[in-house]
Formats: sequence, structure tokens, C-alpha cells
Amino acid sequence: MKQYLVDAFTSRPFSGNPAAVCVMDTWPSEESMMKLAMENNLSETAFIVREEKGYHLRWFTPGTEVELCGHATLASAFVIMNYYCPGTDCVQFDTLSGILTVKRKGDLYEMDFPGFELKEIPVTDDMEAAFGIRPVKAVLGLDLICVFESEEQVCRMEPDQSKLLQIEGRIQNATAKGSEVDCVSRSFCPKLFIAEDPVCGSAHVQIAEYWSEELGRQEINAYQASKRGGYLHCEILDNGRVAISGEAVLVAVSDLAVDL
Repeated sequence: MKQYLVDAFTSRPFSGNPAAVCVMDTWPSEESMMKLAMENNLSETAFIVREEKGYHLRWFTPGTEVELCGHATLASAFVIMNYYCPGTDCVQFDTLSGILTVKRKGDLYEMDFPGFELKEIPVTDDMEAAFGIRPVKAVLGLDLICVFESEEQVCRMEPDQSKLLQIEGRIQNATAKGSEVDCVSRSFCPKLFIAEDPVCGSAHVQIAEYWSEELGRQEINAYQASKRGGYLHCEILDNGRVAISGEAVLVAVSDLAVDL
């Protein structure tokens, strides 16, 4: 079985967010998929099987299966469109979050994601202790979004992972208004056994929704300020869903020497 290593939300190898993509004829056991995800030790390993109704896609972190992942969806679409169905400009995946459609638009791969209801919650001392800086606002959707005064605060913070585990939210996102883009963010995921996600597409569904409301714009250009870094183009759609677009680049193709 081949495994593709793809860097998502970037056009340059060794930047963006790396995802492993495995395209299989049949499903292995969940235990086998979990073991391979642990072996890869990437924020996500994607598993794809072509079924009667189309492609079925699942995502695993080194610690658990997740219900939504942006960068591994982008990486999966990149692999299908370029190596399994070359020439196609659209692919649909059946996932735990429903049907996800990805369209190729020039160099970009545009994903259509469900939106989330956001509610403002009180800023707590635990948030300040975890991030080392007190947020000016906190918003909760699927994940926690903490808003800070400046881009510099977001880029320089060194969160306490043990204290992040104690606050609400599957992923804790730190975001601020950007100087050259609309917003700058970072994503920390200790509950998923990921200290920091290099570029988190699913988190930007909520981040884009927040900044769209704040800035009065439907289109948001975002930068995730991890060490690897990556750019996301986001658009709030009229049907309440969110389009997240980015580039992708192939880094490696490998043959697994073991049977799953």
C-alpha cells in the first residue's frame, strides 16, 4: 500500500502542515489505522477507501480519530485529483462531518465545510495561565478561540500544555488581527496529543466566522504563525457554510512494508 506525504496550505515543501494519505481497497481495523497514525506521528493521517457511493475519508491523530480535519482533507483531495483521478476538478468525501466537497481552482483546493455556532464566554484566569497572556475575548464553537490584542502576542506566546488541558475546547486557538493579512492565529491541541497544529483548516472555519463578523467581510485571508507557517483563504458562504482554500505540494511517496 502506498502512503503519500503532502504538505498542505503551502506551495513550498517542508512548510505548511504535513499529512499522510493512504488510499486503500478495503478498510483495515481501527487498531491498525491508529498504530500507523502513531508511527507517522503527524497531526493527522488520512485513510481513504473508494466505496459504492464515492470516497470515504477518515482522519486519525496519534491519539484518536477526529470528526473534522481541514489540512488532511486538502491533502487527500490533492492525492485523488493528481494520482488517482487526474483531470478531475472536484471530489467528494463521505466523512464523520457529512459530505465534504473539494474543488480545484487553479493552484488552490477549495473545501466546503459546515459552519459552527459561536458564543462568547468569559475570559478566565485559567486561559491567562495557559497562554501566558490574558485574552481580550474568548469565543467557543467546536473549539475554543482566544482573541489577543496584537499579532506579536500570538506569534511569541509559549503556552503551558498542561494548563491548556484544563481549559474548555478540543483545540485552543490564539488569534489576533493581522498586519499583512486579516488575522494571524496559532492552534494548540494537547487533548488530541498534538502540542501545536502547524496549520489547522477546521479551526479556521470558526476563526474565519469570528473575523468575518468583526471586520464586516465575507472573505478572510489568514496566516497561521507556527514554525512551519501556512496561508488560508476563507469565505463565508450564503448557505452558512465556509469555504477554506489552500495550496498543497507532494513531499514523498512510500510503500508500507507491513500489512494493515
